[in-house]
Amino acid sequence: MKIALVGYGKMGRLLEERLLQKGHEVLAVIDPVMVAKAEAVDLPSGAAVYTSLADALKGAAGKSLKDVNAVIEFSHPDVVVENLMFLIKEQIPVVTGTTGWHVKLPDVEKAVNAASTSLLWSSNFSLGVNVFYRIAACAARLFDPFAEYDVAGLETHHNKKADAPSGTAKTLTEYVLSQMTRKKKAVFETLERKPEADEIHYASLRLGSVPGTHSLYFDSAADTIEITHTARSREGFAAGAVLAAQWLTGEKRTGIFNMEDVLKEYFDE
Repeated sequence: MKIALVGYGKMGRLLEERLLQKGHEVLAVIDPVMVAKAEAVDLPSGAAVYTSLADALKGAAGKSLKDVNAVIEFSHPDVVVENLMFLIKEQIPVVTGTTGWHVKLPDVEKAVNAASTSLLWSSNFSLGVNVFYRIAACAARLFDPFAEYDVAGLETHHNKKADAPSGTAKTLTEYVLSQMTRKKKAVFETLERKPEADEIHYASLRLGSVPGTHSLYFDSAADTIEITHTARSREGFAAGAVLAAQWLTGEKRTGIFNMEDVLKEYFDE
């Protein structure tokens, strides 16, 4: 694959490393902050560095957006929708792991379909997390008949994370709710009241340099069952994002996709 990266923070660097390990090319990096800090020197990939997507589209031959198979986008909630709409308009397949924008997903999906292009998004590209979702859904289905077991959760991330709750927490509760008849909605804000019987309270904590921990609890007066996914590093996210880009560009695809679509073949679905 020939790839452009939007965002060259910690995730961008890991993505570049993973792509090179897998024999792919990184042709362009778009990161205005890096340019402003004059950090765009001697990238391992030899990629050209641009301030904006518009500049990258007009870039030098062999180093522009016109030359890539896909873009992998890890930026910021404030700019992600603008980035996606630009790439959709130019019919460039895009994989995005930025969170905090999914309220706009219907608008983005409409644009993708109108342009007959493709976009793959996920709140978390970690393969472990995506299996964890299925484990949580299975547990929720098993506990649903037993009203004495309440359900709640907690997610912890580093103190630089720009959004709360995490996109992973939101997706996790969607899986749980899909399997429970007695729970109807998730509550993520601080509760200054007792939770309703049909609510799942999922809390957030920001601390130090924690890459990400998500827990789900099924609690009764007699015992507690806890399932937890703990990320040791961001490398798992990078590996999953590269796998997603390989899947998206492996054949001609149009529409909105997520990691469920990527992993279906592994689960015989």
